[in-house]
Amino acid sequence: MMTRQEMKVSAARVGVLIGKSGSTKREIEEKTGATLRIDSEEGTVIIEGEDPIGVMTTTNVVQAINRGFSPERAFRLLDDEDLVLDVIDLTDLSGTTRHLERLRGRIIGKAGTSRAQIEDMTSTEISVHGKTVAFIGLPGQNETARKAVEMLIQGVPHENVYSFLDRKKKEARQDMLG
Repeated sequence: MMTRQEMKVSAARVGVLIGKSGSTKREIEEKTGATLRIDSEEGTVIIEGEDPIGVMTTTNVVQAINRGFSPERAFRLLDDEDLVLDVIDLTDLSGTTRHLERLRGRIIGKAGTSRAQIEDMTSTEISVHGKTVAFIGLPGQNETARKAVEMLIQGVPHENVYSFLDRKKKEARQDMLG
């Protein structure tokens, strides 16, 4: 029984998904057992496989690459099945293009410092791409990273967001120690 998933990939990311001489596509297929049919004209990707979970995982990896993650970072979803991809759409939160640019700037920070800080404090990978912010991490980590990004979007000062993350990190450590 074949499982089939179809999705759109932006023209800018099709090349990344295929990789040099098809290397990324091949690697995804080898790691998941699913087949990728990529129509670069249409930007359509058809994912097929016998194993529904393999197809679902492949879909997540393709989505992550489409959301701006490098293949290496997207492959983390294959290496650890507990990791999930989570996406915030900024379209509804930002009226104008200028406002969207400002939001993206706040999330990324000067030379990527803000994004790096959130990634570091939540053990997630974050990609700010187009009109979305995407996260790869454990569900709880993604939730904390998402909250931090939402705080930045709402205009909360960076240092307050970092304090929140610091508090969350300490709570998580406490929970682990029991």
